[in-house]
Amino acid sequence: MNSLQKAGKAHSSMRAASEPAARTCHAALTADCLDVLRRLPDGSVQLIVCDPPYNIQAAPWDSFPRYREWAAGWLNECERVLAPSGNLAIFGGLQFQSEAGTGDLLTILTHMRERGSMPLVNLIVWAYPNGVSAHRFFANRHEEIAWFGRTSKYYFDLDAVREPFDEATRAVYHRDKRLRPESIDKGRNPTNVWRMLRLNANSLERVGHPTQKPREVIRRLVRALSYPGSTVLDFFAGSGVTARVAIEEGRHSIISDVDPRMPAYFEAQLRGLEGAPEYTLLCGEAVSGHPAFGGG
Repeated sequence: MNSLQKAGKAHSSMRAASEPAARTCHAALTADCLDVLRRLPDGSVQLIVCDPPYNIQAAPWDSFPRYREWAAGWLNECERVLAPSGNLAIFGGLQFQSEAGTGDLLTILTHMRERGSMPLVNLIVWAYPNGVSAHRFFANRHEEIAWFGRTSKYYFDLDAVREPFDEATRAVYHRDKRLRPESIDKGRNPTNVWRMLRLNANSLERVGHPTQKPREVIRRLVRALSYPGSTVLDFFAGSGVTARVAIEEGRHSIISDVDPRMPAYFEAQLRGLEGAPEYTLLCGEAVSGHPAFGGG
């Protein structure tokens, strides 16, 4: 990247984004992931955020005897609906291997390596200090997020997620003539290790979903891997947090889940919005043909 900048050129991931939408559109559907994906046009989605079932038999929707075949179905559809600049972020955990048997993030990574065409850009480690204890192994304090680009021309906005340096560090770095002053002023790359708390039982963010993800984890993905006015898709929506963040960040969104409680979780997310940009909620029938989602 530095050599490109010195030559006055830009990496494909730094292309200019489209104009932000004056009003974003959002749809929350109770539906199977494949049913939703098959309704979307080719290349219509910029970012897919998904937290798939781990196949640990924790609920009726969390049991898949042929997990890899099931996952292959929606992974193939992801490749079709993503734009050439698009990104796919998959939450998971290698720590679930003993419980999952035939299905976990390792299964998905293996499938993508052997059968997929999307490049793995980063394996992000979401590290947190809070969690359950353990006696037969080291207590787990992280999850992984596998980030795939649809092509090598994936979109990435580092400036949107940089972390500011403290004043003392900035002063030291500014004395180093090898470093670019503008990059120092923008802040540091947050790296692929994200130290962010999990939601505790009493968190004000909670809407009732047992495995709800923190907004700030989703926000970093949305800011870095999509641009204002683009579409974000989450077909394992759970608590509906992805749509809430999309509203706050000026992106369109489609969320879905087979759990009939998801719309109620999403309504609770909406009640917590304050000062958000203008948005419109769409019914399921309007998704396929709506201009915001690649329709005519």
